[in-house]
Amino acid sequence: MKPTTEPHMTAKIGADIGGTFTDVVLEIGERRHSTKLLTTYDAPERALLDGVTLLLAEAGIEPADVSLVVHGTTLATNALIERRGVTVAMLTTEGFRDALALGTESRFDQYDIGMEKPAPLVPRRLRLGVPERLDALGEVLVPLDEDAVRTAAAAFRDQGVESVAVAFLHSYVNDAHEKRAAEILREEMPGVSISLSCEVSPEMREYERFSTTTANAYVQPLVDAYLRRLEGRLTEMGFTCPLYLMLSSGGLTTVDTAARFPVRLVESGPAGGAIFAASVAAECGADRVLALDVGGTTAKICLINDGAPQTSQVFEVGRVHRFRKGSGLPLRIPVVEMVEIGAGGGSIASVDSAGRLAVGPHSAGSEPGPAAYGRGGERPTVTDADITLGRIDPSRFAGGKVTLRPENAQAALAGLGLWDGRAETLAVGVSEIVDETMASAARVHAVEQGMTLDERSLIAFGGAAPLHAVSFAEKLGIGTVIIPSGAGVGSAVGFLRAPVSYEVARSLTMRLDAADIDRLNALLDEMAGEARNLVSAGAPGAKQTEKRVCLARYQGQGYEIPFEFPARTLGPGDIAVLREAFEQAYRAQYGGMVLDLPIEMLTWRVTVGAGGFASEAAAAEATPRDAAPVGSRKVIDPATGEALDFALYAREEMRPGDRFSGPALVAERETTTVVSPRFDGRMDERGYLVLTRRDQGLSR
Repeated sequence: MKPTTEPHMTAKIGADIGGTFTDVVLEIGERRHSTKLLTTYDAPERALLDGVTLLLAEAGIEPADVSLVVHGTTLATNALIERRGVTVAMLTTEGFRDALALGTESRFDQYDIGMEKPAPLVPRRLRLGVPERLDALGEVLVPLDEDAVRTAAAAFRDQGVESVAVAFLHSYVNDAHEKRAAEILREEMPGVSISLSCEVSPEMREYERFSTTTANAYVQPLVDAYLRRLEGRLTEMGFTCPLYLMLSSGGLTTVDTAARFPVRLVESGPAGGAIFAASVAAECGADRVLALDVGGTTAKICLINDGAPQTSQVFEVGRVHRFRKGSGLPLRIPVVEMVEIGAGGGSIASVDSAGRLAVGPHSAGSEPGPAAYGRGGERPTVTDADITLGRIDPSRFAGGKVTLRPENAQAALAGLGLWDGRAETLAVGVSEIVDETMASAARVHAVEQGMTLDERSLIAFGGAAPLHAVSFAEKLGIGTVIIPSGAGVGSAVGFLRAPVSYEVARSLTMRLDAADIDRLNALLDEMAGEARNLVSAGAPGAKQTEKRVCLARYQGQGYEIPFEFPARTLGPGDIAVLREAFEQAYRAQYGGMVLDLPIEMLTWRVTVGAGGFASEAAAAEATPRDAAPVGSRKVIDPATGEALDFALYAREEMRPGDRFSGPALVAERETTTVVSPRFDGRMDERGYLVLTRRDQGLSR
């Protein structure tokens, strides 16, 4: 096999392992090859490597021709949700072993007397305290009892502990005790993984810090072994390029950093999707966007303003009460802000205790998968409903790699035994429920963020999103839907557009009117140096950018808000700059009220990034012309319940400028776009499908 790439062309691979499908993308200049394979749970890397091998053969290139591999994985997330991590212990300050169980003592449902919180990842018998104590300024009140640490190590060793989380009180100010305890643990327990809260989450609020550190320790050996195994297999195949991992914040990092802090990978796939949507929004000049990413297991909804997805510093994993906020394990990590619900293509339809049709949150995944897959699944799913409605061509599903059995889908739906027992009627119900569930989640998310939706454009991607995007948009009053090229593997494409970046956070409390500028500059420079070193390891020689953020509040308030300030050495005159930046952020958050109270600055964040992998500039606008359908299909329109003739278009045969009217289906390798009778569509100069509600008007 001879390489077909030109000298100036670079080949890059993005791979996203999801709960149902593993998506792999190979880009060579402007050419893109992609595939979807069912995720292999027993060895997640197997489907990834099979996809890579397939695309290399399709493109006619060798592994040595690839300059970059970027990977996102659900391994850490699934291990936390399914409690499949290693045996983990926690070493903490004497008297604080129950901090994980007590939490913040808040109730996510104050009227439910049977409310249950998620169990800590570390059982009480493996949470041990040792004498040591620092005050809030980092001064030693009680020296570390090293003999007690050795005794705890012996107890951990006797109980088969594989990983230890070390989380002492106020270690975010002074890490000396944690680091000394780690030295002793390594002496007493050779080969055991150690996670320190001063490295994993060096911020105030011990419950969130303890929870994040134990989560890191819980999955660290698993993720480390997986990444080393994957790295070794790629080397054996002949790859010589770097392997990067997608972070939940939307940046990339090295294998070494990801293996050390796997908790930062928990939302890597959805973060890649958000980066993909943000880049599409920037290309299309859409400054207010709602991104919808629907895969086989979940639906993710993200708001994007001015080309940037919203971000957060706290994320909950494994919510135990129907995705209620506060019912999961808190992780204090940088993450793209989104709402995630159990409404994917594999979401299972069932009859609840009241005899009503319900959909999700449980998913059939890839094993056994929807009934139509013929892999042993007997319960109907959203994909089975879409097949029964006529939206999916069985011969084109997943590029023809998955053989569908429509008769299985119809039998599974009819087996629910509701209404008249007709599969088509039940399929309409399933489709309507999942679309309304997603729309309701979007409405709530927008309200929580103080934003509206009807003036936004919708960017839909993921294998199942184009099937439901127009119906979803109609329910929200959105008039424009964009289905970018590569929509079915959007997260994997997003990986290739992300920058190498890393964020470092530290807590240092000081009042603005009494700020120690020299101490603050020293801390910020240390943080920037740490971030720059990590980024340089992933992108040596690349030009770096830096962003600095402070989380502050008025003294006496319970929660802080973020504001950005200049990334340079601060001087006495910058006190006014910090005050103005905080007050501006406060007005934006709370509607204009500025209080005559001292400003208290608590946490500092420094993010360093190096470039990105931006897409090529779009060509000039194409001449409009009518698209030529390749056939038609009978599809049931849920709005009326009637079977209509939908024109069928093959996306790979369409060209920029092609226009068409709904009802229509646009089929491609990884997904199908459903265009309702109330929408028109066109392919723009970038090859993106732009669907417009007819009452808005579409020049023909």
